[in-house]
Amino acid sequence: MIHQYKLNGYNIVLDVYSGSVHVVDDVAYDMIALYETCTPDQIVSAMLEKYRDRPDVTEADLRECLEDIGALKDAGQLFSQDQYAGMAFDFKRRSNEIKALCLHVAHTCNLNCSYCFASQGKYHGDRALMSFEVGKRALDFLVESSGNRTNLEVDFFGGEPLMNWQVVKDLVAYARSIEAEKHKKFRFTLTTNGVLVDDDVIEFSNREMNNVVMSIDGRPQVHDRFRVDLAGKGSYEKVVPKFLEFARRRGERDYYVRGTFTHCNVDFTNDLLHLADLGFTKLSMEPVVCSPDDPCALTEDDLPRLYEQYEILAREMLKREEEGRPFTFYHYMIDLAHGPCIYKRISGCGSGTEYMAVTPWGDLYPCHQFVGDEKYLMGNIWDGVTNDALRDEFKYCNVYARPECDSCWARLYCSGGCAANAYHASGSIRGVYDYGCRLFRKRMECAIMMQAARAEKSE
Repeated sequence: MIHQYKLNGYNIVLDVYSGSVHVVDDVAYDMIALYETCTPDQIVSAMLEKYRDRPDVTEADLRECLEDIGALKDAGQLFSQDQYAGMAFDFKRRSNEIKALCLHVAHTCNLNCSYCFASQGKYHGDRALMSFEVGKRALDFLVESSGNRTNLEVDFFGGEPLMNWQVVKDLVAYARSIEAEKHKKFRFTLTTNGVLVDDDVIEFSNREMNNVVMSIDGRPQVHDRFRVDLAGKGSYEKVVPKFLEFARRRGERDYYVRGTFTHCNVDFTNDLLHLADLGFTKLSMEPVVCSPDDPCALTEDDLPRLYEQYEILAREMLKREEEGRPFTFYHYMIDLAHGPCIYKRISGCGSGTEYMAVTPWGDLYPCHQFVGDEKYLMGNIWDGVTNDALRDEFKYCNVYARPECDSCWARLYCSGGCAANAYHASGSIRGVYDYGCRLFRKRMECAIMMQAARAEKSE
């Protein structure tokens, strides 16, 4: 399978299964499109007719180009075959080891964002804070369930985790205290809306958190449309200075400023550029996922503008790189030479198998987006996973389990997409969220184009 597209002056041919990317001229681009359906003579005739006004396009050149295409095919870099389909269902059958937990230390929040998938942090239930005892048991459960894995990941999540900050600090201290004895290494992430950020949060996080996710939606009027406090007042002026200081003092350590765009700001590139101009250099902006009848839901009419925005963003990022003021965008970060292993390309994030969410009272769910849906209760941190049938369902939830993915060129980049988004869109974790798929494919086209542009510049 190949995927061909033109973007920003580049003719790009992606060989899906080998991952090879070729940037070619117009003639080669057209010949590759015909290569598997026409004979060599038919291709030559078609090209001579199409480029009859180009004296530089000769039959000899076309024959040579055909030989080059054939050589790439023989080398497995064009029209390569799918070698992975037969492996897909064995990958997750072989282990029940857990490597990551999302600890919901606070099912409560000091903001009242109307688009919040977690129902303003309550997850459609009661407000609650995780006790140290529950959190400690969750960490022990992770260690016990991790087999021979050394590196473990823990996300402190909410609601707003800073509303339970002392427990976060105590849990980090406990984890560090058992690392040597248990032969484990914990990697922590904190996600926060910024309202309660202070010097203690910054100092502790910059020492202990491997990553920090800071929630900002962009321009003041965009951020304050939804990210308001309980009195309805916008939070931009309160959180942005704190986050700027947080990022400044964080230095080279990982962080992301993560926003959400909605129908109300389809021109989201302006929000990303606003954040970059403020001085943030590690950015992410996610499309809202909500009920189609929600006023902030993205629509079919929004799609052409969203595609355009992703292209504008890619071109602006390349421009700023040349000017010496680069920034990263999470969805454009791909490594074409040493990308994820085939296990990750097929199976994705590992929700419900390698990764689970823990509620304040210790229940286990496949990930944070399933919390509160009793159909997806997997067990608890004392008894472990007791819903084996549900875990098995997630084991088989991979790119080859979704018939809709069979003809998609991007499937080994998205791993079949998010199970939670698929469930909320289709009613099945093996379904697809088609709108999200279309946005993902556009992002991948832009990301690959940027890599092509960088390679051209380095030649």
